[in-house]
Amino acid sequence: MSSRFSNTSSLTKVIIIVEFLLVAYLIYSLTKNVYNSYKIDQYIELFKDENAKIDHENKQKTNDYLYFTSEEYIDKIAKQNLGLINPGEEVIILSQDALDEIAKGDVDAENIAKYSGLPVRKQWWKFFFGK
Repeated sequence: MSSRFSNTSSLTKVIIIVEFLLVAYLIYSLTKNVYNSYKIDQYIELFKDENAKIDHENKQKTNDYLYFTSEEYIDKIAKQNLGLINPGEEVIILSQDALDEIAKGDVDAENIAKYSGLPVRKQWWKFFFGK
């Protein structure tokens, strides 16, 4: 094998060595660029996930803002905190004993729902006579 290279000139040997070094440098540059591209793709995915999360939060906050500025919410807060009663509404105040019975399950929820829409006199009639 050494006889094969003994006929080549020293300039040719230098050119071959330089070419090998150039190829090694190109392979190094290519791998470095591929790795950098991979890292950039990871950052892009991370930022896409963060953007989706922020977008979801923004939509939720917009929905909350629309709810808190709506007439229904303002009416609800006025009823809870200020005792507002709209025309045609009746206020029913339950004692703590009644709330405790409902919580224990002593009161049948179906009967409460069945009688809730009726006028008071009809509720008493159905309570006593069951008709």
